[in-house]
Parts: sequence; C-alpha cells; structure tokens
Amino acid sequence: MKPHFFRLLINLILLSALAVSCNSKPEKATLTIYCTSDVHGTIYDYDLKRDRPNKSSLANVSTAIKNARMQDSNRVIFLDNGDFLQGQPNDYYYNFIDTGVTNLTAEVMNYLGYDAASVGNHDIEAGHPVYDKIVHELNFPWLSANTINTATGQPYFQPYTVIERNGLKIAVLGMTTPGIYKWLPKKLWEGMDFEDMVKTARYWVSEIQKKEQPDLLVGLFHSGFNYNYAGENAETPRNENAGVLVAQQVDGFDVIILGHDHQAKQMEITNNAGHKVVILDPKSHANYLGKIDITLTRVGNAYDKNITTALIDLSKIEKDTAYLNRFAPAIEKVKAYINTEIGEFKEPLSGRDGLFGPSAFTDFIHNAQLATTGADISFSTVLQMDALIQKGTVTIRDMFNLYSYENGLYTLSFTGKEIDRYLEYAYGLQYNTMQSAKDHLLRFKSDSTGKLLKNNKGYYILASDFFNYSCAAGIKYTVDVTKQPGERVDILSMSDGTPFDENRTYSVAINSYRANGGGGHLTKGLGWDKAEIDSRIIKIMPKDVRFYITEYIRDKKTLAPQCRNDWKVVPKRWFKKGKEKDYQLLYEQH
Repeated sequence: MKPHFFRLLINLILLSALAVSCNSKPEKATLTIYCTSDVHGTIYDYDLKRDRPNKSSLANVSTAIKNARMQDSNRVIFLDNGDFLQGQPNDYYYNFIDTGVTNLTAEVMNYLGYDAASVGNHDIEAGHPVYDKIVHELNFPWLSANTINTATGQPYFQPYTVIERNGLKIAVLGMTTPGIYKWLPKKLWEGMDFEDMVKTARYWVSEIQKKEQPDLLVGLFHSGFNYNYAGENAETPRNENAGVLVAQQVDGFDVIILGHDHQAKQMEITNNAGHKVVILDPKSHANYLGKIDITLTRVGNAYDKNITTALIDLSKIEKDTAYLNRFAPAIEKVKAYINTEIGEFKEPLSGRDGLFGPSAFTDFIHNAQLATTGADISFSTVLQMDALIQKGTVTIRDMFNLYSYENGLYTLSFTGKEIDRYLEYAYGLQYNTMQSAKDHLLRFKSDSTGKLLKNNKGYYILASDFFNYSCAAGIKYTVDVTKQPGERVDILSMSDGTPFDENRTYSVAINSYRANGGGGHLTKGLGWDKAEIDSRIIKIMPKDVRFYITEYIRDKKTLAPQCRNDWKVVPKRWFKKGKEKDYQLLYEQH
C-alpha cells in the first residue's frame, strides 16, 4: 500500500470516530445546577453564636437536594461558591480545637454530595494548616484557578473540573477574589499569590475549550457583583469583585455563579462578543439555594441553550431530620466548648452606641488590645451593628458574637501625623458634614434627589460599611462634624495628659484586616503600599483577636466595661441630636 492510502484510511477512521462521538450526544437534554455560597458555618438548624434556632441552614439544603436527586439524579449538579470555613463556632472548634478528626465541614459537604466548590477568602483566612488539611478530606474538587503556587507558577488548588451528566460535559472553572493580599496577613497565604480574574479566565477558558470541548461552561467565582466597590473600577488590576467583568470580557461562559458580597442576584447580560451569559448569586448563610435550569437542544454540532434561574427560600423547605441526627454528636461537642464560662460582666455591653461615637463597647476592645500588646495607642471598630453581651456570666459563645472572624492582632508603627491622617480618613467614611442639628450625623446612601435609600429588608443603607469605621484609644481628641472630611480631627494629648507629638513614632495595636490594608485606611488614607505596610510591622501576635479578648476577660474575672471618654464629637448638641435621629433610622424604623 502507498503512504497516501494510509493517510486516507486514518482520516476515515478519525471522521468515523468523530461522527460516533457527535451521534452519541443527545438531541435534547436538561440539567439543573443547584448552588450555595458564603454558608459561613451555617450547617445546623441552630445559631450557636446567638443561641437561637436558624430559619434555615444546610439541613434545609439537604432536603432540597435529596428531593431533586430522587426525581432525576443524572440531571443534578451541586456546587458551592466558598467561604464555608469561618463564621460559626463549629468552624472554629474543628479548625483549631478538635483537629485530630476529619473537619466537620468536610463531613457535612461530603454527605450532601457537592460536585465541586470554589475557595473563598475566609477559607484562606483559616490558615494553611486548616485548608491544606481539608482539601484532602473533601470528596470533590476544591477550585481556584487564580490562586497560584509561587514555587511552581501553577494553581495551588485544582483550577477546573469536568462533570458528566445526561451525556453532556460540563466544565466548571473556579476562581477566588484576588483582594486577599490586601486584607490577610501573608503568613495565612505564604507561598501563594492571587492573580487578576479576567486575565486568569482568558487563559483557562482557552485551555478548557481546547482540551475538554465542553457542552456547557460554568464560572464558579467567589467574587462579588459590584466591580466599582471601594473605589475600584473596570481597569483596576486584581479587582475584588470581577465576576461581571469576566462575564463581559471573556467569551465562552454560559453561566457564572457569584458570591463573596452576600447579595442575592439574578441577571442576564450580553457579553462583548454578543453572547448571553446568565449570572446568579445565592446570597449567604444558607438563606437561599440557587437553582439554574438549563435545556440544551442540538442545532447541527452545537447546542442552543435555554437557561433560567431561581432563588429558593430555604426557610420554606423542611429540615432533613436524617441530616440533623447524623451531625448532632459533633454539634454537641461544640456546644459544650462554647458554654465554657470565662468571666462575669457587671453591666451589659451593647455595640449600638459604637456606631455613632465613643462607647463602652469599642473601648472594651481597645482595653483588651492595649493590655495584650503593650502598644501606645489602639485602633478598633464596630465589630457588629447589633452585638450584645448580657450582664452576668460571660461564655466563649459571647466572644463569637463579639468577633465573628479570626482576625489577627498586630502592632504597627505610626508617626503622630499618620495617626491624625488615619483618623481623618476613618471619620470621613463615618460622618456627614452637618450644617445644623437637624442634619444626619452618619453618612447614608441617597438618590439624586437626596432621599435616603433602603435595602430590600427596609434598612437604611450606610454610605460606607460600618466595619470600616475606626476610632482610637490612648489619645485625647475631638471630631468636629461641622468641618469637611480631612479637617475634623484635633488630637489634644495622650490619654494620660502627656503631650502628643505629631513627629514622634508610636506603636499602635490594630487587627489584621485593617493592618493589611482592609478598608483603605492605610492604602488610601495614608498612601502606603504593601512594602510600606510590611515595614511598619512591629509584632504579629500568634493567635486571633478573639482569643486575646477571651484571655483578657479570664484574667480580669469580673468587669464593668465603661467608656474611656478618650474622644468626643463636637458640637455636642449637634452630635446628640444627630445620634438620636440616626439611631431611630437604623434600629427603630422597621
């Protein structure tokens, strides 16, 4: 036989194989993707932090998924979009206390039968020992294409996975918000880097299409909807919330699932190539289960796709008693741990006043930070809008109400001038410029007519996230709300009455979120880059802030938290009137 005959024979065989492959594809098929995101430890029907039942949890998800699989398991795909390793005491207990067993979160997610999940920023915040362990305990791929192992240049986690259902290939590409380097101490992500999501998606979509030729491409992105958040924009490298940017700029995705921002979203866009992309965000804390129904109809060698979305209110789905019984013993261990008594409060401690000005709540945090670090000054914030520790016995559970996440504790060096500029930035976020006592004290979001905006729950929306407010202890100062941002703070002295020197360097206690640039106080307020921030670190405490607050209470045994009165808002009468007005808006009009 001649060579050209062999080539012809091989081509015929390949064409025959391709024809068989094409013919094996169904003419029409249906799929349903279910998804959760930002569960934050809400695995049980009881809120262990607040000591009350949950309206919904993964126990309700279990019922919904079991019912869907009973109807047709071959059309169901089940995904999670990250942030499942922080949020409830059960996370902390199995991440850091009872570490000799399989992490409870892994057991729960394996029981539920997830097909894949993405890596969230709060999963990274749990630290290497936690996520490096759980990645081997999960029975499904944990995805993050843009989290890079700096030693190899390759993804630290699996970048994508391919799922086969109803004769179809569904590729799922996972990515993680790349803002982690701005918020978390490097020791939590040592040996890793977080690349731009658009750049990463362009590379991996091309690779997936060449190698896998999927019938459907899903983006599973732990990243939010608003790419203009916190002063970023479409051109910002490593944009925190780049999910929609990827949908617009990177052709090939059929569905993109968002998370991170705890917002419920359902939308469809037309990308830059003229193709439809469906976007869904199932919010957080197992409030909703995202549902994406897909019908694929063969048109030649491709599929026409009809895609619809829904958000299932999980509070209306029955809890799975088999699920609850399965994990009851593990939760009982956590309950015993968080019921441990650590001290006594002579007075209740509420976080509400801290939203408006000086308070016993924020000063309690300051006192604990100063006692632990020995710093000259402390910066802290309102940790929860409605945190409350009742008078009487204080338990470890109360500490989770006080501090939801495992933020670290740092000591940084600031000059006096930098302390002033830091506070100017913080109070620029928090306070309105008042023209009279009738004005609002706090900054609220408003429309073009000046009307204040509400969210879908009827709450008025603050112009800046409350957790980015910040105040100081260790210095005496005033904040004049009649003045423009940048001109409000007047530092009078140290708390003990000794002079404050704007040219002197001071040690400042600060949590890891803020110390790594979170909220922009250091990066925007002071203009520090990452190298400058790192050069200012005096000390990093080995454990989280919550641990040191707990130890502070244990040491004191009995406390009657009082306001330090290190600072005040002036004019006094305007502050009082503004606080009364805005307190009613935030806490009484619902």
